[in-house]
Amino acid sequence: MHATRKLARYLAPYRLQAILAPLLMALEVAMDLMQPRLVQHIIDDGIARGDMAVVFTTGGWMVGAALIGLVGGMGCTIFAILAGQHFGADLRGDLFRKVQSFSFGNLDRLDTGALITRLTNDVTQVVEIVMMLLRIMVRVPLLLVGSLIMAVITSPRLALIFLVLVPLVLAALNWIINKTFPMFGDVQRRLDTINTILQENLAGVRVVKAFARSGHEQQRFHGANDRLMDQNILAMRTSAVTMPLMMLAMNGGVVAAIWFGGISITTGDLHVGQLVAFINYLTQTLMSLMMISMLVIRIARAEASAGRIHEVLESEPEVRPVPGARTAFAPQGRVAFENVWFSYDGASEANGERSTFNVQPSPYDYALKDVSFVAEPGQTVAILGATGSGKSSLVNLIPRFYDVTSGRVTLDGIDVRDIDEAALRRAVGVALQETVLFSGTIRDNIRYGRPDASDDEVITAARIAQAHAFIMRFPDGYDSPVGQRGVNLSGGQKQRIAIARALLAEPMILILDDSTSAVDVATEAQIQAALRSMAQRQTRIIVAQRISAVLGADMILVLDDGRVVGRGTHTELLENSPIYREIYESQLANGVLSHD
Repeated sequence: MHATRKLARYLAPYRLQAILAPLLMALEVAMDLMQPRLVQHIIDDGIARGDMAVVFTTGGWMVGAALIGLVGGMGCTIFAILAGQHFGADLRGDLFRKVQSFSFGNLDRLDTGALITRLTNDVTQVVEIVMMLLRIMVRVPLLLVGSLIMAVITSPRLALIFLVLVPLVLAALNWIINKTFPMFGDVQRRLDTINTILQENLAGVRVVKAFARSGHEQQRFHGANDRLMDQNILAMRTSAVTMPLMMLAMNGGVVAAIWFGGISITTGDLHVGQLVAFINYLTQTLMSLMMISMLVIRIARAEASAGRIHEVLESEPEVRPVPGARTAFAPQGRVAFENVWFSYDGASEANGERSTFNVQPSPYDYALKDVSFVAEPGQTVAILGATGSGKSSLVNLIPRFYDVTSGRVTLDGIDVRDIDEAALRRAVGVALQETVLFSGTIRDNIRYGRPDASDDEVITAARIAQAHAFIMRFPDGYDSPVGQRGVNLSGGQKQRIAIARALLAEPMILILDDSTSAVDVATEAQIQAALRSMAQRQTRIIVAQRISAVLGADMILVLDDGRVVGRGTHTELLENSPIYREIYESQLANGVLSHD
């Protein structure tokens, strides 16, 4: 219950409902505890003596007590649901906000399927146990203790039966707890695997069909599904022992009570009404223990889920806000890399400590190695290099998707770590290498970074990105729906919408991370020409595979294995950089273009 207790703070805003639910349940329990005594009174003082007035009067009291108990039980359920569902909504909201706060580094290491499971199934498990506890945490102990006390009052001698039954039941419960807790943890982990496979297949369904791998994916899913089924069966089979054990204990107790109670009645030491009342209290006591056993099983599963939720809530984003960071920031557009080293495994600045010296690590550990350059305001800087040379790693450091391992990245001389993340990312527009669109309309997607933009501004951005023409060919134009992840658009269309989205935000620094790789060379040239003709003079960082995309850049950086191995204009690099010349000749020699 350690992890579950840590999540109890989410009930604090709903403490009124969380208090009223148990109080109303206490009222229901009190009424339940009265019923056996009233039955005893009817049998011993009414039926045994032939006094029907006692029977009817006491029967009326029983009906009244039942109605009061009904009100208490219904009220408890209503308030428990209110508190539990609000608890779940707040918990899901905080989990989602936490995931949104994670840096790219966190998300690189976290399994998306596991995160989905934690926001859905795990939260549901915890919410259900919270509602159950609000209804049962008062009922079970009160009914258990109350029934024991009333049983002792009714017949102290028969109450000795509890000395045998209760230890046996508690021992069985302890065994069940120790066995089922780790099993349900495994169930949730296997559910993670199912969600991961399902998500991968839904996102990559076209690849699966293109390579005729449906059979393989079905086998992979069925294997994970069978493992989940087997673990569920094992956990439920173990917990299923609980009910038969509890029923055996209860029936054994009833038989013992009837046996010894019958003997006491024949000797005149006990009345029939007393025996009936005692059996009722015995049943209530053992039913309470049975409810505890059921609750224990649910708690075991919820505790496993709570631990997984708590793990996400306690995770710290790798890119952390700096105290006193600048919130008002209007850059001129000067971008500088100063002796930047970067590793995806965190390296020397994993704890947020900045290194002021150059490190000399193993060359295999770092994606970027001692990178230094300056992009002056209004310049276009192109990054060129082979796949895996570090191009995307470099541009991801500017909007602080990752933090440098050592060195600095600055905007107008200010370390990006000293700028508020929201302010920084308002100043930096990005069209990422992997184009992601959201369900909605084309207009909504272009406006994503600036929801208050006018229709004219949306159209202008789309024209520059060479998207307006194909958008207007759709029946609904800019109001045309975009399917999940843009499935109803081609790769080139999605890239142009992403460029328009970045442009509409009017950033002072625009990063295009290989964002025209899916468009043809002619369209790419039109986009480059439109960007050069813009009135707003942005600092542009363009990552490209094709030399045709970088010919007009003010400075071209050539990366190889994380290092800058060439810099200059196109003409200068043709003269001074063998790597650049080799790329140029392979793509443009004799008029041959590389289409990637």
